Amino acid sequence: MLEALLTPEVFLSLATLTFLEIVLGIDNVIFVALMAGRLPEAQRPKARALGLGLALIFRVIMLFGLVWIAHLEEPVFSIAGFDVSWRDVILMGGGLFLIVKATLEIHHSVEGDNAHHENPVAAAFGAVVFQIVLIDIVFSLDSVITAVGMTDHLPVMITAVAIAMAIMLLAAGTVSRFIERHPTTKMLALSFLLLIGVALVADALHFHIPRGYLYFAIAFSLFVETMNILAKKARRKGV
Repeated sequence: MLEALLTPEVFLSLATLTFLEIVLGIDNVIFVALMAGRLPEAQRPKARALGLGLALIFRVIMLFGLVWIAHLEEPVFSIAGFDVSWRDVILMGGGLFLIVKATLEIHHSVEGDNAHHENPVAAAFGAVVFQIVLIDIVFSLDSVITAVGMTDHLPVMITAVAIAMAIMLLAAGTVSRFIERHPTTKMLALSFLLLIGVALVADALHFHIPRGYLYFAIAFSLFVETMNILAKKARRKGV
């Protein structure tokens, strides 16, 4: 059994699947960074670690329930001839949650809600961790379905997901610190969440938006914002 797993084909599938899991986790990293940022600084690393740790456990459980995952795509009821599956319901709920959450955060940022900013502890630790786990379960659907389609070896799937989650944990801290140093990027990150929320709702309505388009938009926006940050630094040095 062990020798069957230690083959070039398996290592290749592990490397490919790990890369795909990391790419699919970009949106999750942004959400984790923003949610943890609402807590006092001392609690942020613990919230990220606990939230992503629990999320990893849920993903592994979902991988063990492959048959259940497959049934999620089967229609459970119809509305005016439109077939709805549990996957559609989960994606719709997750998409609407992201849209509402990002909209409220943008409102607080633009309007300058003093109560929101003066009391950072108002964002309870447990509530933040719960939201991280909740939205990760929604993001996990694409991740787990991709894993199932890439390989038949459950240990490979679990290893790839664990590696991707570890990298996400490290990246979330870096992203959080970057957002704290450059407040304008917070609005950009919230816009990404709005975009991802709309994509999830579209998926629930069986209108798939290729993720490559979203990731290109995110990458291009980050490039422009990076150029703006570098330009500001250059102007400050010039002064």
